[in-house]
Amino acid sequence: MRSTESNVTQSITQVIAASSLGTLIEWYDFYIFGSLAVIIGQQLFPSDAGASALINTLAIFAAGFIVRPFGALVFGRLGDLIGRKYTFLLTLVLMGGSTFLIGLIPSYSSIGYAAPILVLILRLVQGLALGGEYGGAATYVAEHAPVGKRGFFTSWIQTTATLGLFLSLGVIVLAKNILGAKNFADWGWRIPFLVSILLVVVSIYIRMKMHESPVFSKLKAEGKVSANPLKESFQKKANFKMVLVALFGATMGQGVVWYTGQFYAQSFLENTCKLDFNESRYILLWAIVFATPFFVIFGSWSDKVGRKWIMLTGMALGVICYRPIYQYFLDATNVKEMQKTMLLSESEPVIERALVPNKADSLITTTVTKTLTNGMTFKESKVEVTTEDVLAEVPGVQTVIKDVTLSTQSYIMVIALVFFQILLVTMVYGPIAAFLVELFPTQIRYTSMSLPYHIGNGVFGGLVPFIATLIASFQGSTPLSGLWYPIGIAALSFVIGAVYIDNRRGDNVMD
Repeated sequence: MRSTESNVTQSITQVIAASSLGTLIEWYDFYIFGSLAVIIGQQLFPSDAGASALINTLAIFAAGFIVRPFGALVFGRLGDLIGRKYTFLLTLVLMGGSTFLIGLIPSYSSIGYAAPILVLILRLVQGLALGGEYGGAATYVAEHAPVGKRGFFTSWIQTTATLGLFLSLGVIVLAKNILGAKNFADWGWRIPFLVSILLVVVSIYIRMKMHESPVFSKLKAEGKVSANPLKESFQKKANFKMVLVALFGATMGQGVVWYTGQFYAQSFLENTCKLDFNESRYILLWAIVFATPFFVIFGSWSDKVGRKWIMLTGMALGVICYRPIYQYFLDATNVKEMQKTMLLSESEPVIERALVPNKADSLITTTVTKTLTNGMTFKESKVEVTTEDVLAEVPGVQTVIKDVTLSTQSYIMVIALVFFQILLVTMVYGPIAAFLVELFPTQIRYTSMSLPYHIGNGVFGGLVPFIATLIASFQGSTPLSGLWYPIGIAALSFVIGAVYIDNRRGDNVMD
């Protein structure tokens, strides 16, 4: 008996390791783009595009999420027809190839608007591939997992999204520190895209050695494979109802919590609070390290108490806590007010001159690094122009604050608050793979679970950075205005989930 249990544990461990590595690499590929949005925007659009370059880049980033449901339909159908293994092997090849090619595309200065168009096309391919990856990996692991431990085992797959983000941030910070800020912004940003091909090759090799899911193999041997997974998933009333419940009562809220805590937090700290590039990423890296084990903790706990209330509690806490958290971010980085009473010292000014295109004028940027009594530092830049030997401020250009580094106390507190947001991510995301797998029958499981997951996570969640940044940019908006989008979606999902979701905790997936 012990030998049999040991073999089962060894088998599922190998399945998780093989599935997780490939899924981690796909998330790494997908999230490099978001982690480098500011720098990529400067490469893809004209130098005078200003804030619109970031918004346009986030729109390209969001496009990859929008097409994920279509990928779920295409690859979900393939997964239910030909099997789990070969379908998410194909998605890995598409994702890895697209990521590598993004690293090779010339900048706007070389090929003009062809640059963002080509990147958009590759992002769409990435989104389609990812739309087929997650459902395959989650289904594959769940169909290997023993009854009563499905939440525990599938939660390891759930860690890969956050660990993929961690890996992308780590590679970016390492490359930037080695190359220096200027070289990294000029060409070094391509390195994280290019090196991913090595990771993809290794993952393909491992996945080639995997066996098909035993549940699907049994179904195929009995001749019960669905002839039309799309029709069975969405034309049968009972199953379509479950698709809608999964979307609006679970994955929609889970998606906005995920992308608020792990993407909008970084974007807000860097672009709104003007935190230093490395500082914002170190904060997220530390928070991810501390929070990641809770995916497994909440996944395992859901095997005992059920999936429903763990997920809904994460959504409710997000609704309540987001505005106070982001208000603290603003207060902790409000150096304009702090320097009035806390200024300790300032460096000698650094003066840079640049010719105005097509004019004889010169732009003069004067930058001073200031230190406050609490240990915070920041750079204050003022732009002026020389016109016929007359020095004057450029109309409409104000003094700019950038590269803020926090005091030790604020730094620890911001890490704690980002950690708390990722803790909410683990609550909503840890149990959701098991929840979705148990919701649908084997012959249409890949298709049925993939669509609500990728609409909720990819569309509602993936649009958080873009929509929140766009809302906050409207005239009359405040920096916190963008939070109403994830708060509203999470609140709606909580209400629907509380009413319509059953508290599942280990339903049979063998049909």
